[in-house]
Amino acid sequence: MAMAFKMATTGMWVTDDCKNSFMEMKWKKVHRYIVFKIDEKSRRVTVDKVGGPGESYDDLTASLPIDDCRYAVFDFDFVTVDNCRKSKLFFIAWSPAASRIRAKMLYATSKDGLRRVLDGISYEVQATDPTEMGIDVIKHKAN
Repeated sequence: MAMAFKMATTGMWVTDDCKNSFMEMKWKKVHRYIVFKIDEKSRRVTVDKVGGPGESYDDLTASLPIDDCRYAVFDFDFVTVDNCRKSKLFFIAWSPAASRIRAKMLYATSKDGLRRVLDGISYEVQATDPTEMGIDVIKHKAN
């Protein structure tokens, strides 16, 4: 099976699997979150992990490594003050302090290319430690 790729501006390729997983999340609601990683050898952004619809934000944060960068998209469901059910997609750029300088630079320069492929993101959060991306931060941005 042939795989197609979309080139990010930094020379990183975003695999079709990334876009397809995102579209399934956005339209079919089959994933609560998707974690993406950069494979430095192949120069590709790939899907690292997907969380099922029953998984929580805590499951997403627990799946992020403490010593390496990742990107994540989270489908946040909430109820407005008018009692309307809504859903917002959050893009999270995870760059913990313990990660390598090279990884931080690579993820920072490749982010926009991935964001362009993932059409429909409502909000972006950049975090270097868990407190910067706590559920309270997500709730505050969504309201």
